[in-house]
Amino acid sequence: MKRPALLLSLMVGSALCASFPELSRVQNVYMLPMSGGLDQYLAKSLTQHRQYQVVTDPKIADAIFTDRLGEPFEKKLLELYPPPPPPEKVVDKTAKDDKDEKKASKDKEKETTVKEEPTVRMGGFSRNRGNIFLVERASQKVIWSLYKRPKSTTPNDMNRIAESIVADLQRDITGKKN
Repeated sequence: MKRPALLLSLMVGSALCASFPELSRVQNVYMLPMSGGLDQYLAKSLTQHRQYQVVTDPKIADAIFTDRLGEPFEKKLLELYPPPPPPEKVVDKTAKDDKDEKKASKDKEKETTVKEEPTVRMGGFSRNRGNIFLVERASQKVIWSLYKRPKSTTPNDMNRIAESIVADLQRDITGKKN
């Protein structure tokens, strides 16, 4: 009777310790600009505690720290990590001449038509201060998040909040409860 209870407690304990298994796969992180310059303080704390390697080249990052999600974040990801261009197709020469004529007429139509893309509203994020997200680059999934609102944007408060964020991150990586 004791053996199944011990096995069950070991399974539950290991599941709790691995509550954020994605965090252990991350080695290099890229910091997007954050409200109040928090990205700078957070980069300092992460480096100081040797939690992650903070990189300045987004292409070598495993994950991205940000305080914003949504359409502006998605556009920034596309800017940082553009999709590969589609492969060029091999076209028959006779079909190419017909297509060139059709393309020329379509280009003339496009010149007269003005495309206007919707404006992405960037305001309002300052009201969202306090959210921190770690987004895995490959899957673009949020693998860790936290809400810690600083009292002010003074250097001491921003440093204190960055240290607190790193402490919470370390706790979630190790699975230890304080």
